[in-house]
Amino acid sequence: MVSTEYVVYQDNTFKMLTLTISQADLQILKYKRFEQDSPILGKRLEVLWLKYLGYSHQEIARVSCVCLNSVSNYLRLYQSDGLAGILHLGYQGPVSELKQYESSIKTDLDQSPVQTIKEAAARIEKISGLKRSPTQIRVFLKQMGFKPYKLGHIPGKADPQEQQAFLDEQLNPLIQKALKGEVHLFFVDAAHFVLGFFLCTIWALCRKFIQSPAGRNRLNVLGALHMGTLELETVCNDSYINAQSVMELIRKIAQKYKDLPIYLVLDNARYQRAKVVQQLAKALHVQLVFLPAYSPNLNLIERLWKLMKKQIIYAKYYENKEQFFQAIQTQIDKINHDQETKDLLKTLLKPNFQSFLNSQILTV
Repeated sequence: MVSTEYVVYQDNTFKMLTLTISQADLQILKYKRFEQDSPILGKRLEVLWLKYLGYSHQEIARVSCVCLNSVSNYLRLYQSDGLAGILHLGYQGPVSELKQYESSIKTDLDQSPVQTIKEAAARIEKISGLKRSPTQIRVFLKQMGFKPYKLGHIPGKADPQEQQAFLDEQLNPLIQKALKGEVHLFFVDAAHFVLGFFLCTIWALCRKFIQSPAGRNRLNVLGALHMGTLELETVCNDSYINAQSVMELIRKIAQKYKDLPIYLVLDNARYQRAKVVQQLAKALHVQLVFLPAYSPNLNLIERLWKLMKKQIIYAKYYENKEQFFQAIQTQIDKINHDQETKDLLKTLLKPNFQSFLNSQILTV
């Protein structure tokens, strides 16, 4: 508890009172005074914070832009009712006519979300018969709890229950063994880097343009990400990824990691399930662990490909495919040898996987 004494001017007399502020309240005063929707609440918290810092009433009134009486009233209010009293507004503004239709509007917009405020205004007018400006509609939506969210996506044929069972019974136990150094666990997938122009958002003083390279060259990278060291083993070509590519990667891994059992987690691409691939893996004592169908969210290497594409092709121009291929190889080398990149990957590639069990599906 932190105590401070202050003097309140009242009826031409000075009265000495003691203000006691708890450590919990101090934390709220320190940060939350800037986050209030109501300017009045922000000023109340600011007055308390300045008093805690030892400012006089006159200084507090000047800094907070409130009168001396308000300073005294806020302090007395905190002394009698605590922080709850400070945060309580004893008045209510005008009630919108839309309030009586709130339940119907909320249900309608939740079941069939809108993309723009203009669309929301049209829907609300159809339900209530009341026409409101975009600004009024935006405020009303926020009051009901609506916020703009980026739409996520789920593979249409994904089975959340099957994914969760695989995660609990197979993948998580393997990850724990890998983190303890008992096995070598790899996440395997192919990425296709296309030499082209990829638009993205940038901060600038005016609109910028990027050159578009001619042709349609691409580099295919079949990669295996090591769960423990976060090293990336690759097989690259500019034609196609096929069963022979997978077999080359398996041989490369089996040759390099001989000391512990090897597990490869991969999707159900036909070239990865090929009989010759499974026969080679068995002969080299490499265990293939196939993900449930339509489960890219359980393959850790997908996050790495997303990061690499952002670093290599977003807002980048390459004059020829040689420069483009070299940029990809340079990024692969950074993943394996650059400490700054390693530190970034340790955060990005934590084995926390998205579950779709409780996801709300948009129906249109």
